[in-house]
Amino acid sequence: MNYQETLAWMFVQLPMYQQKGASAFNAKLDNIRDFTEYLGNPERKFKSIHVGGTNGKGSSSHMLASILQEAGYKTGLYTSPHLQDFRERIRVDGKPVSEQFVVNFIKDNKVFLEAHRLSFFEMTVGMAFEYFEREKVDIAIIEVGLGGRYDSTNLITPEVSLITNIGYDHVEVLGDTIAKIAYEKAGIIKEGVPVVISELQEETAVVFNEVANEQGSKIVFASEVIPSSYKTSLLGSYQLKNIKGVVATIRELHGFDVNENHIVQGLNNVSTNTGLLGRWQILGEQPLMVCDTAHNTEGLTMVLDQIKKLKVSKLHLVLGFVKEKNLEQIFPLFPTKAQYYFCRPNIPRGLDENLLKERAEAFGLVGDAYKSVDEAFTAAKSVAETSDFIYVGGSTFVVAEII
Repeated sequence: MNYQETLAWMFVQLPMYQQKGASAFNAKLDNIRDFTEYLGNPERKFKSIHVGGTNGKGSSSHMLASILQEAGYKTGLYTSPHLQDFRERIRVDGKPVSEQFVVNFIKDNKVFLEAHRLSFFEMTVGMAFEYFEREKVDIAIIEVGLGGRYDSTNLITPEVSLITNIGYDHVEVLGDTIAKIAYEKAGIIKEGVPVVISELQEETAVVFNEVANEQGSKIVFASEVIPSSYKTSLLGSYQLKNIKGVVATIRELHGFDVNENHIVQGLNNVSTNTGLLGRWQILGEQPLMVCDTAHNTEGLTMVLDQIKKLKVSKLHLVLGFVKEKNLEQIFPLFPTKAQYYFCRPNIPRGLDENLLKERAEAFGLVGDAYKSVDEAFTAAKSVAETSDFIYVGGSTFVVAEII
């Protein structure tokens, strides 16, 4: 198989949460544990930082990688989902894994993968672990895919764990209360390993303190100890919360020589160093056009607060969601004084654009329905004045189709 054929086999043949939703989630670690043992336990052969949370874990992971790269360390970075190319998920010093490695890895392990019916995410995690071992990285930043306790990445014993914030997302898998979700996220806290919490939330602090105490782990609430003087090249005021967690994590990382200049330069060169996409990413100017992957209540609240600060004539919002999204929680966040362009992301889980329009109208959000993201975006650009603002979002998959 060539690279495209290999990806087709990975995406179509085996379950993938991003495509199929909760039915693809495997709430146990048996498969990935068997797979990494089959691979020779590569995850034990490099140091790591484990990053979980509801919002900000992707940005935080890229910030951490950028800082460590600035300090001269060969740095692995595993994140999900990807936006344009699968290889974005697995990087070393910002460079994506080669197509040939992906092809060879699947070819060499296909018999095992088929026999054990591993999920898309499980095989991808195993691929990342083996790649980081082969590349002899000094350290790898490993982002949790979903939850924490039963996430396939949770085989590692990191140097530090970072949990960004907790919000309502994937409730069908993680639980329907903030406390339940926090408990699942707290599953990445390992015995004796320090844990940093980016954002102090009263309801989750109780859970995190309890789990950290049980594990004998030092816990640091970054928002209480890190000053607000740090800046980042990543746009969006909501990144300020992520910065604090990242800086606190670096300070808890022992055995690595990272100074203040590395932190400052790393934060200022995130996209250049790591190739991060989709976080308040500017698509064009006059009119200003921005996309962002925020897709749950907490994330969208931060993005919409950012939009409110803009001085523009009119808002044009291109929106699409997945079917299981709780729109009754999300729609009240959006302004009624805006023109909406409702669309369906091109995945099986994509919510029908006409149904989306109908449900949005009940909340005073008025606009037209379009069969594709591109058609909706084109329509917005055709009517927007130079002093207007166009936003594209609602789902990671909507952003992926635009960029």
